[in-house]
Amino acid sequence: MTQVELFQELKSIGLPVAYHHFTTPPSLPYIVYLFSYSNDLVADNQNYQSINNFQVELYSDKKDLVSEKLIEDKFKVLKMPYSKLETWIDTEKLYQIIYEIQIIGG
Repeated sequence: MTQVELFQELKSIGLPVAYHHFTTPPSLPYIVYLFSYSNDLVADNQNYQSINNFQVELYSDKKDLVSEKLIEDKFKVLKMPYSKLETWIDTEKLYQIIYEIQIIGG
């Protein structure tokens, strides 16, 4: 999978999606995804296999189990393992659900 394919798959969920941020925030809930860091496999003193770590972030003003399930079901269909974190952003009055995923070789 590539980053472009990740964007297309997230768009197919039906929520607004942007890389890193929206210039004008859309209606809630929405998704933002961004590159976090690389963790490439190194062999023979060179980067042998690229492993790029991304965050897929869901923002909502209430606990949104339906949107969370849509994202998690999409990852399951794509056979993409993920880890999940949740936080409340008090200054924005928003829930932030962060999914950490890896794209290998893309």
